[in-house]
Amino acid sequence: MDYRLDEIDRRIIHALMGDARNTSAPTIADDLNVSPGTIRNRISQLEEQGVITGYHASIDFERADGHLPNLFMCNAPVSERESVARQARIIPGVVNVRELMTGRRNLHVLAIGSDTEDLRRIARSLSDLGVEIEDEVLVQTETTCAYAPYGPNDETQNAVLTDFISLSGDAEVAEVTVDRDAPAAGMRIQEAARCDTLTDDTLVIAIERDDTVLTPHGDTEIRADDIVTLFSRGGVTDETVANFDASEPVNS
Repeated sequence: MDYRLDEIDRRIIHALMGDARNTSAPTIADDLNVSPGTIRNRISQLEEQGVITGYHASIDFERADGHLPNLFMCNAPVSERESVARQARIIPGVVNVRELMTGRRNLHVLAIGSDTEDLRRIARSLSDLGVEIEDEVLVQTETTCAYAPYGPNDETQNAVLTDFISLSGDAEVAEVTVDRDAPAAGMRIQEAARCDTLTDDTLVIAIERDDTVLTPHGDTEIRADDIVTLFSRGGVTDETVANFDASEPVNS
């Protein structure tokens, strides 16, 4: 059953997502005008309810040991995806597994290899689980931020691009909120592709709508306030972002 969050819960999550290591209960309490004890109790409740599932360090493995972060984009049978994801997590070197609500590339596996041979070992282990590795790329940089709608009102209103990941070889994954006046709003994905609202190498890989993640198809309509996840081998351009957010300036 879903756990209903109130404003204090949301602000706690926002603060911890921003910098859990350096954010204390008294600091959050000062911002919300409540006691530190209230914040500690709320954090405990969020952990018990499975809303906060853990606290993780962000590591640059290439700088630390010269290791190679690699993203495997895999196809897993939908009926077996959850089971395969559990098995993938125990492969030595795998540090993150993401299940997507899509027909293809529905399993993303982030792994750290000591060298290219080590990455090939991980790829073989994934293949042994019965998944098809459709593509793989070395991860260059990854940037995350706190979920803006859980933050102060002024931050929520100004947030459009909620997440942006840069991959090796100019490939990028971006999440963008659809503006009501944007060209893409009201279009079906296949229509957006035909009229170049989406470039040839840009894919819609997920749509979040009303707390539900939709599996995008050609006839899926893009609606205002959707959070759309885009993937492009050549990089998500300013023009593409502007087609989803009418207020986003386009560099000439």
